[in-house]
Amino acid sequence: MSEQQSAPEQLAAGKSQGGAGATYKVLLFEFENFQGIKAEFTAECKDVTEKGMEKVGSVIVESGPWVGYDRHDLTGEQFILEKGEYPRWDTWTNSQSSYSLLSLRPLKVDSADHKLHLYENPGFAGRKMEIVDDDVPSLWGHGFQDRVASVKALNGTWVGYMYPGYRGRQFIFEQGEFKHWNDWEAPEPLIQSVRRVRDMQWHKRGCFISPDPSPAPGPDPDPAPAPPAPPATAGAS
Repeated sequence: MSEQQSAPEQLAAGKSQGGAGATYKVLLFEFENFQGIKAEFTAECKDVTEKGMEKVGSVIVESGPWVGYDRHDLTGEQFILEKGEYPRWDTWTNSQSSYSLLSLRPLKVDSADHKLHLYENPGFAGRKMEIVDDDVPSLWGHGFQDRVASVKALNGTWVGYMYPGYRGRQFIFEQGEFKHWNDWEAPEPLIQSVRRVRDMQWHKRGCFISPDPSPAPGPDPDPAPAPPAPPATAGAS
């Protein structure tokens, strides 16, 4: 059994601060589909029940990103909350192990660049994988194993997942060093996919970029008559 390591220093320093000039706003609703009691947050909250909310059924992130926790005092399972709407609990988590959101904080994103080092063993030892400005849906698919016991987040903010395809329990990596998997509150050294966290300060469209639909062409003012259709042929493929 490996010895537990202390939490990384970056969790104590500047924990609730965003990047320079960043703004944060999130709305929590008591019930699914944005119904019931509503509470607005622009800064860290260690206990949402102090705002009169017994539970959180849906979320709207107007500006962020944020990280939510299933326990009070910013502890327990983590949920990444980027700009957008989350009408029910399974839209912000697919781990199937937690149904509650009891505390949250703004998530620091201090760079448009992203670089992450993953290590097989604690203390940055063993096999190493470097990821630069990319999302990786499967570490195995990139020639790396699923055992990740220490991490260096050199640039940007990242989220790791226990399973391929960005599924399962989530782990947030802000810029800093994580010498042991206990530093990111994981039950075991298991990560199988990682992706970059985006925000509106550095990425104006947030996390996902949807293409702008091209305007449909207007009707021809004097269209030519369509030629007659050829007769149908039996057995045509």
